[in-house]
Amino acid sequence: MILPIRYYGDPVLRQIARPVSRFDETLKVLAQDMIETMYDANGVGLAAPQVGVSQRLFIALELRPPEEPEEAGAEVLTTDPSEARMTLAQKKRRWGVVAEHVLVNPLVTARSGEQYGQDGCLSVPGLYVAALRRDLQVTVQYQDLNGGTRELTAEGHFAHVIQHELDHLNGSLFFDRLPTAEKQTFLEEHRQVLADLQREAKAFLKHQGVRVT
Repeated sequence: MILPIRYYGDPVLRQIARPVSRFDETLKVLAQDMIETMYDANGVGLAAPQVGVSQRLFIALELRPPEEPEEAGAEVLTTDPSEARMTLAQKKRRWGVVAEHVLVNPLVTARSGEQYGQDGCLSVPGLYVAALRRDLQVTVQYQDLNGGTRELTAEGHFAHVIQHELDHLNGSLFFDRLPTAEKQTFLEEHRQVLADLQREAKAFLKHQGVRVT
């Protein structure tokens, strides 16, 4: 099932997500719905808060190196309208999907190196930072959908995606990582777009019967 993606201005995006404690069928359904939603939005990552669920869970695609995006952000693979007409199998083949990773209660246990890459977000559509610093390699300990303990080491673009999604679980968006002056410039340059997203987020919540101020 395709879930509505929450936009900038929705309070859930600024909350520290709660640890997952129940590994049941509901969690598996949520993960599958998130995967479908991610592909539908042409993304390579999606965190539970982005679909309104404040839990420590995210999806991250691992791609073949030759297919690493050069113009899209860490979470948004492409904004090409033609992608919307492609089947799921076609998208996976074209993007070079190696694996779909579901990480529950993730914790970074090691970091090394640095890289700079373009970063964008499905919750802040259309806006990007050209060169955002991230760790080049990260090792993450996490649980799978059955509660088992696992570990993976990611490098390059895949590591970038994982760090982007981890930020979501801590209530942080990609531009929060910019130095203070650069962040202020980013917010000022995109003031109108961000204001429009905030209004859309507020309207969605009101439609859902959530009281907003």
